[in-house]
Amino acid sequence: MRNERALPALALLAAAVLGGCALAPHYEVPKVPVADTYAAHDDGPWQPAQPSDQLPRDGWWKSYAEPELDRLQDELKQNNTDLAAAFAHYRQAQAYSAQARSQYFPQIGAGGNVQRDRQSDTKPLRGATSPAYYDSYTVDADIGYEVDLWGKVRASVEAGRDEALAAAADLASVQLSLQAQLAGDYLQLRDLDQQVQLLRQSMDAYTKALQLTQTRHAGGIASGLDEARAQTQLSNARSQLAQAQAQRELMQHAIAVLVGASPSSFQLETSTQEVALPSIPLGMPSTLLQRRPDIAAAERRVAEANARIGIARAAYFPSLTLDAQGGWQSDVSSNLINATNRFWAIGPSLLYDVFDFGKRKAGVNAAKAATDEAAAKYRGTVLGAFQQVEDSLSQLDHLGSAHDDQKAAADAAQHALDLAMNRYRAGAVDYLDVVQAQTTALEAQRSLLDLDTHRLLASVQLVRALGGGWQAGDDYAAAKNDAAQDAK
Repeated sequence: MRNERALPALALLAAAVLGGCALAPHYEVPKVPVADTYAAHDDGPWQPAQPSDQLPRDGWWKSYAEPELDRLQDELKQNNTDLAAAFAHYRQAQAYSAQARSQYFPQIGAGGNVQRDRQSDTKPLRGATSPAYYDSYTVDADIGYEVDLWGKVRASVEAGRDEALAAAADLASVQLSLQAQLAGDYLQLRDLDQQVQLLRQSMDAYTKALQLTQTRHAGGIASGLDEARAQTQLSNARSQLAQAQAQRELMQHAIAVLVGASPSSFQLETSTQEVALPSIPLGMPSTLLQRRPDIAAAERRVAEANARIGIARAAYFPSLTLDAQGGWQSDVSSNLINATNRFWAIGPSLLYDVFDFGKRKAGVNAAKAATDEAAAKYRGTVLGAFQQVEDSLSQLDHLGSAHDDQKAAADAAQHALDLAMNRYRAGAVDYLDVVQAQTTALEAQRSLLDLDTHRLLASVQLVRALGGGWQAGDDYAAAKNDAAQDAK
């Protein structure tokens, strides 16, 4: 039941003593285990970062020295639909934050009314001279202000501000994710360009080998089986080439969508230039908490949930509203704005829920549970971030060792193929040895290209895990500045 009563002296005293007090718990960032250093070996493609030697927040992909990738990243920032949606969500959060701040100020309204009335003939207490029909003209204004006795408005503003900050960090997180996805797709496209080049070179070699077997077969030196085996190798290489070209088309289509272009008209020129693996500065694990936008978003949502506990607790106490209304009212329109037609009303009102059958208690419990949920998600986000960094470091470390061994295997396989071809020309072996050597050499070379690409992709994921794309001048930083101004 909701009662309204005159403001007693005790309530006025409480307003003076407790005005503007905050009921939200003191906020502390949830604690998570943070190691002193990453569990990385010293021989990897990274380096300990000094305080002034952090990963650049803007244009981190430039370390791959690919001008075409630079151009695509610019197009992504301008045209990507997911990024545009995230930015729109951020602007919504900004608007809601501004809406919450408006509660700091009085609400002022004005209105006018013109109507024709007829009174009931049997209206209770109707005067004998009261007319059945009359006109009513009213012009009025009103002002209302809810005194923030218990910090409810302040907590609402803090919650709205924290949500805006979280949305800004979400925007930065989406941007970083899309940039990493584009970089990864681009590097895979370049890998497929190299695969296509390798398969075409292999086809040229297989074509010459087929011609050799045909010549030897025509001269009675080789059997038809050798010619069939050579033809099989060439056909297999053609099939692999067609598959690699199909994969390249799919990757090109994916890049087109990322940069907001139509896949039907989007084309990327072939490039077989090797992409160098960059050296990435790691920094300390503690800096990850400041660099990762998803961690910042999760932490701000804990703060928002904590502020909402104060909002829920404020429901236990009465709300005090100061109201004033005034204007002119008459039954004739002429001379409406006249001193004799004035009316006004002024005074405070106190509203309090006497019985709610556990509604307010449930609201506080729900707010506390939401805070616990947000804190658990924050800790999970932080631990997941450390896992991603360690995973990428492990990948780079072990893939580097695998690359060295695979390079040796590819060189040995090529040497074996050269020996097999020479021995075949000399008639020392049949073509089966050549086929086996060709297959082994091609697989070893393709595996080496795959390892190179996997190392590059692992470096992209490491940059993403380190929060390398979170720019210091982005919307999150702007939102933090706005929040600092609001707090003054």
